Formats: sequence, structure tokens, C-alpha cells
Amino acid sequence: QVQLVESGGGLVQPGGSLTLSCGASGMNSLTFSIYTLGWYRQAPGKQRDLVATITNRGGTNYADSVTGRFTISRDNAKKTVYLQMNRLKPEDTAVYYCNARLPSATTGHWGQGIPVTVSS
Repeated sequence: QVQLVESGGGLVQPGGSLTLSCGASGMNSLTFSIYTLGWYRQAPGKQRDLVATITNRGGTNYADSVTGRFTISRDNAKKTVYLQMNRLKPEDTAVYYCNARLPSATTGHWGQGIPVTVSS
């Protein structure tokens, strides 16, 4: 069974940086490399929104609100996807979820989520 586990969240001051990681289990590296990977976030009282995605070819897509500040990357050998977050703002506060989806699928696997709080 595929499992995704996020790590690296926590409390950070405005303007600071954090790197989130999401490791996959229940699949080998070759299978992992096929997946489109993504990070989503859900703030209190709001819907879950896309933050960034990376395809199996390395193509990336970002929400307008994080473009230029966040970077998504993947290491297929480690079966891990990362989200480097710089110049964090209080409005980035949310629970962050990683997602792994086959290119032909409309749904995928979700991690359990990890909170990120940006506050002074």
C-alpha cells in the first residue's frame, strides 16, 4: 500500500525559510518516477489549494501566490519530493499535504499533512 509521509514543517518567522519533504513507501523508485507529485495546502476554514506540482519529466507549475518564493523538486532514487519555501508570509500558514498521482489519473495518494505556521 502506498504511503506518503511529510516532514519539515513547524513555526517560522515572516521572511524565513522552510523545506518540506515527503517520502513515499509501498512502491519502488521506478514506479515513483512515473508519478506527478504535488504539494497542496489548506488554511483554517478554507479549501485545499494547489501550491506546486512537478511532472515525471520535471516540468513544474506553481500557484501565483508562491511563484518566485517556493521551489518544488524531486529525488526519484530517494522516492522523495521537496518544497523549498523562502520569504515566508503569514498567509502561507496552513497544513501542507503532498500528493502522488499517476499522469492518467484524476486522483492520487495523499499524505497526512504537516502544519506550517508563519508568525512572529
